[in-house]
This record gives sequence, structure tokens and C-alpha cells, in this order.
Amino acid sequence: MKRSRILPILAGATAGTLLFAGCAAGAGDGDGASADSLTVWVMGDSSAHFDELVAPFAEDSGITVKTVAIPWDAIDQKFTTAVASGEGPDIIQIGVSKLRTFADSGALLTLDDSTLKGYENLASDKFIDGIGGDATAVGGNVVSVPWVSDTRVLYYRTDILAEQGITEAPKTWDDLRADAKTLAARGDGQYGYYIPQWDSSLPVIMTWDQGGDIVGADGDIDFDTPEFRDAVDLYTGLYADGSVPTNADFDQTQGFTSGTTPLLLSGPYLANAIKDAAPELDGKWAVAPVPAAKDNTSLLAGSNLGVWGSTKNEEGALKLLDYLSDPATQLEWYKLDSQLPTVKAALADGALVDDPLASVYAEQLLNAKLLPLVPNWDGDTGKALLDALNSIVLTGANTDDAIDGLISATSGTSTK
Repeated sequence: MKRSRILPILAGATAGTLLFAGCAAGAGDGDGASADSLTVWVMGDSSAHFDELVAPFAEDSGITVKTVAIPWDAIDQKFTTAVASGEGPDIIQIGVSKLRTFADSGALLTLDDSTLKGYENLASDKFIDGIGGDATAVGGNVVSVPWVSDTRVLYYRTDILAEQGITEAPKTWDDLRADAKTLAARGDGQYGYYIPQWDSSLPVIMTWDQGGDIVGADGDIDFDTPEFRDAVDLYTGLYADGSVPTNADFDQTQGFTSGTTPLLLSGPYLANAIKDAAPELDGKWAVAPVPAAKDNTSLLAGSNLGVWGSTKNEEGALKLLDYLSDPATQLEWYKLDSQLPTVKAALADGALVDDPLASVYAEQLLNAKLLPLVPNWDGDTGKALLDALNSIVLTGANTDDAIDGLISATSGTSTK
């Protein structure tokens, strides 16, 4: 078996150094963290909304909450620096695909039953099925709690599809490919579907839907399967049909709202972007479950929250996690930022059940899977997957050669 690869975020320091550093200097050093304050790293551009969300907690508890927004593309370097110096936040948002990376650093507090005792909202049975277990732990060691869930659904422009005689969302991938080809025939610069060249989850979703997986029985990554080849044929076929834009900087929100790409898979966060960018489209778009082949499994994604192992305010951090897992708080976050809850009671609330978008998200969550928890999915296995596929569709590389290279590059990569 291939040695587990040390992640790019760990470059420049030995694993032993990092494990030591993660337990050394106090969390939040340099950020003013103390027993009456908390520093929270949130990903993306949601810091203003997060400040609004935690304001009642800060007022009630007397704990000052400092929110630091970290761009998604900067988190690896930021985390590396924090682990090496020991100067991390008190609480950190963790994308599920990065959980193995963060857990392997040794910098996070273990959130076992004794640690979480007395924090009612953090009990594992409060969260929806599939969100716990592998989505919060590595090697059976729980180092995070669920925060927001995410899954991919099909967004479609009902008005544009109707103009082309398409009366419903495509139910199968064959239907989607046919509809996308019809939509692309509207004229120059028009397409049917959008494939993000940076999204490694899409070809995995397509593989699941063909009835396969990219993890073998031995727990190693395995792209050498008929189902993956079927997924590659679907993925590359959409490009071959002329149904997909090829420019890397294509903007999915603008493409959808302009009608250039009336079909795409994305997460719940896109809904707010559409509403903000084009409120005049209200009633002219909708969402549906992922199309099916043998199945219609989608991605189970989202983010967790972890506590820095050397935080100076462990009690306050756990209190904040408990507050953020309260059903009312989870519903407020969905309202503020379109981030889907992970708590059963929140998902069952009438505010979401009666929401036509949220009801589709919740339905799809019942048939969704995690990306394999390998070291550094984004920078290693997922990157190799995208490099192979993009070489085929963008530069004309031979399909067999590209897939053979992918298989060779990822052989022996273990999920264990």
C-alpha cells in the first residue's frame, strides 16, 4: 500500500512538529482570545451574517465573539500557519472534504461524550442520519460537530425549458444530456448545462449514479471500474455535444440568470445568489433532485465546527457550539445565509418543510454520500481526477491515456 501522502498544507514541517505545535501555544494567541472572548474562523464571505447570528449569544453570555472570514482558497495555508505556530482560533469551520486533513494535524480538541456532557444540542441523536460518524470523526475519534449540511440538486430555468418544449426537469442523466443538447441549439453562445471545471464532486456523483463507487472493497481509491468509465463517457459527452461552456472563468450564477446555462447542479447557497442577482426571475426557476441512472445519489457535504485543542476558553467554545446547534439558531442561519441545517428538529420545522426549495434539499439529503475521506482530497485525489477529465475535454487528450494516468496517480490512496 502506498504511504499516506503528507498534505500540501503540512509542507515545511514534520508531522511530529505539527502535533507538538498544535498542543503548544494557546489558541487564539495574537487574536486577543481569553476566558471572556472567542475567535471563530468562518469560511467564505459569511462573516457579516455570522456576526448577526451570534449577537444574541454574545449578549446573553457576556462572551465577545470575534469572527474572522477566511477565503476558501486560503484556508489550507492559514491552517498550516496556525498549526505550526499554535496560534489558532478557538473555533474553526471545517469543510467536510478537509476533515481528514484537519484531524490528522492533531490540533483539534477531541469531542467525546465526556467533553460534550451537559451540552444537550450536541448529542449525536440530534443530527440527521449520515451527518455524524464519518462526517465528524476520523479513525473513530470525534473532532468536530455538524454545523451546516449541503447537497447538490438540479437547478433549472422553467421558463427557458418550456420555450424549448421541455415541460419538466430531466429525471435521468440521459434525459439531461438530451435536454442540454436541445438547449444548446438555441444559438451561438448558448449552452444547456454547466460543468464547473473546479468541482471534483460531479464526476464522483455521476459514478455513484451509474451504480458504482470510487472506493474499492479494500478501502483504497479505485477509478478502474466500468461505472467510472460510464461516468467519464457522460461527463465528456456533454462537452462533445457542445452543451457545456469551456472557459474556466465562467460564472455559474450569471450563466444561470442570463439563461446561457439553464441547467446545472449546485448547492442550496446558489438560491440566494440567484435571488439577489435576478429577483425578476422569481417563479421562473426551480430545483429538482439529481437525475438518475441506476441511482440518483448526490453529494453529502457541508461544514463542521471544531474546537482548537489549546483554546483558553473551552467552556465558552462548547457553549457557542451548543448555541449554534439549537434548532432556532439553525433555522435563522438558513434564513440569513441559505445554509441548510444539520439538526433534525430544524429540518422538520414547518418553515423548511413548506419551503419548495428546502423540501427538495431535504429529500436529496436522504440519498447522499460523502466524498472519500482521504488525505487532502482537494489537492491530491480530487485534483488528479479533474486534471484527467479536463485534459480530455479541454486539450483533446486521449481518454484511455488520461484515465490510466489517473489510476496510476491515485493507486494505493487509502481511506483508512
